[in-house]
Amino acid sequence: MNARTGTQNAHVKRENANVLRSLTVGNTDDNEAMEEDSDFLKNGSLERKVMAPRYSLLREVGRGSYGVVYEAIARRSGARVAVKKLRCDAPENVELALAEFWALASLEKRHENVVQLEECVLQRNGMAQKMSHGNKRSKQYLRLVETSIKGERVLSQPEEPCYLWFVMEFCEGGDLNQFILSRRPDPRTNNSFMLQLTSAVAFLHENNIVHRDLKPDNILISERSGAPVLKVADFGLSKVCAGLGGAGKDREGENRNVVNVNKFWLSSACGSDFYMAPEVWEGHYTAKADIFALGIIIWAMLERITFIDAESKRELLGTYVRQGADIVPVGEALLENPKMVLNIPQRRKSSMSDGVKKLLQDMLAVNPQDRPNALELQNRVDQVTCAA
Repeated sequence: MNARTGTQNAHVKRENANVLRSLTVGNTDDNEAMEEDSDFLKNGSLERKVMAPRYSLLREVGRGSYGVVYEAIARRSGARVAVKKLRCDAPENVELALAEFWALASLEKRHENVVQLEECVLQRNGMAQKMSHGNKRSKQYLRLVETSIKGERVLSQPEEPCYLWFVMEFCEGGDLNQFILSRRPDPRTNNSFMLQLTSAVAFLHENNIVHRDLKPDNILISERSGAPVLKVADFGLSKVCAGLGGAGKDREGENRNVVNVNKFWLSSACGSDFYMAPEVWEGHYTAKADIFALGIIIWAMLERITFIDAESKRELLGTYVRQGADIVPVGEALLENPKMVLNIPQRRKSSMSDGVKKLLQDMLAVNPQDRPNALELQNRVDQVTCAA
């Protein structure tokens, strides 16, 4: 082991200890220190520090530009969980972390196909506090909100890092890219995934949440039940739409604040290029952009259309338009040429039914008003999969 590797390992151990310490608390006030109880486990030459009583880290399973995800064990139940650590220093990081927290914390009901947030912990300088939605008693939480709103750091003593920790259900099957591309084509799995994806998006839109970054990377797979179950995840770019509509009843007859997310206009052009709708590129769009992204994902999944990501060099599911030697995102190509007719299906040898073909054409319509809303989409997917 060279000196560089040794330094990295030492950094990871310190980082893990901070994770575990930050999660040893229940509800604490800002000025209360955390309690910890530690011991050491030896496995051959491996020595690992374990903190009691809440979570024990197993391994790092993912790393992004501003966060790290670990597989962990809940000490009391023995259940595996995912622990996502988000560093809240730069305002853009704070905005992403709070967006994810607000979206997941706003869901009063669970859905099988949306990743479940178990708890969120705010940690800074060796002290932690379990967060609740709109916690106005926490000065640290209010500073984070102010940082996000003002677009500038308002936390005191900037040398002390601040983190939000999300404890969520663990998905051992990886993401949709890994799952689909590592297996032979299976029409039954495709139909099941179409149903699950449209059900998840219908649920989110019914609960006033626009995801804004639907892509195979952000769709995880749980295999605990024996059959693969999709989980829509990563809500860092999501938007909770509120303030429109009035009191009403949902499909189960319960009173709720009714918001038509398809009339809530958004202006921040965000997402991943290959899945962005034409209107997102222009920066004026509604929840119908999620329907477009879902169309790209389903089309790519059914026909196994992939591209190589320029940054990660990974093979990813995603549909595109060829322009000479270049490949162009479908949304960008439609923005440049709104009259362009998409070649669905793309593969010469395709078993895609006419019903699915028409559905994809409608989901990928240039005009958002021509696309089905999430509930209409769910009903149509029920029909085309039953007919298959």
